Amino acid sequence: MPGSDYYKILGVARTAKTEDIKKAYRRLARRHHPDVNPGNKEAEEQFKQISEAFEVLSDPKKREVYDRYGYYSEQAAAAGATGGFDFSNFGAANFKDIFSEIFSSIRGQGQAGRAHPSRGSDIEYPIALTFEEAMRESTVRIEVDRSETCQSCRGTGQSGDATATCPLCQGSGQRSSIIGSSTRCANCNGSGKVPGQCSTCRGAGNVPKREGISVKIPAGVDTGSRIRVPAKGHAGTHGGGAGDLYIVTRVGEHAYFKRQGDNIYCTVPVTVPEAALGAKIEVPTVDGKALLRVPPGTQSGQKFRLRERGAPSLRAGGARGDQFVEVRITLPKIISEETKELLQKFARYNQENPRAEMGLE
Repeated sequence: MPGSDYYKILGVARTAKTEDIKKAYRRLARRHHPDVNPGNKEAEEQFKQISEAFEVLSDPKKREVYDRYGYYSEQAAAAGATGGFDFSNFGAANFKDIFSEIFSSIRGQGQAGRAHPSRGSDIEYPIALTFEEAMRESTVRIEVDRSETCQSCRGTGQSGDATATCPLCQGSGQRSSIIGSSTRCANCNGSGKVPGQCSTCRGAGNVPKREGISVKIPAGVDTGSRIRVPAKGHAGTHGGGAGDLYIVTRVGEHAYFKRQGDNIYCTVPVTVPEAALGAKIEVPTVDGKALLRVPPGTQSGQKFRLRERGAPSLRAGGARGDQFVEVRITLPKIISEETKELLQKFARYNQENPRAEMGLE
């Protein structure tokens, strides 16, 4: 290409080192290679120009001739320069090595979407449970929109009967190399044809499906618990396994139970006589009612433990947390003059000052 500025084509300075020329060529070749730009004549022409520029500037002997005469030809080299076109003289910037490196990279890009097994994606399905439902084992029936392997093409996305023109060689069966020779197209094995698209899945390899699935919910789930259902996510492609289905639970609040980990907390009111004299009272648990002994002199806010009356543990098979009951003393209501007199009489006989420790009357 007499008259062309090879340095300008590669975007490097005339003082550029061989390694800089190599980097510039690698970057431009990847951008304009015909495999990356099928059918793009402008990109094909640019690729030829940068290949020619690199062929000359990467060879110190050819570069010397080009710098002296402003172009390179075998005649110019014979007239005043030395050396012909020899890949072995390229040294660190070996044109053959770089071409192999770039072409293998581009080939990898072109084949990235081919028949490599790919696992299907997972599906998350949220469900809402009441507090009581979360405390016991149950089975729920859900409808999941997922994908399954196309039976027509067995997940390949291709039709065994129809064919299409190979997109890389445009049906010629041949590929042009940088040095002008032709080789058999590896994509279609020289036939110029590739398998056509499956009409059922339109090349996707899988088809949508709504499926009813029964899921066992273990006792003790909490908000954010994840139950895995293997292989019930989206189908894989090209023989890849299906993803998993994850049931994500959201547990509603309870009127008087609060959960922390596997322990359950609740507050139960007691009367003044029950707290002062002691009593056996009924308290709620997730399993129903239970008896709690309130000892004499119990103070408001005092907590009592009911062992293994908490939530079933998901981490330890069969184990359960505890339930903690906090008592809250409620004041008696003045419902009659007689009640009022009894309280006044109690105050005269029990002149205890609970604020004395604070130095208060």
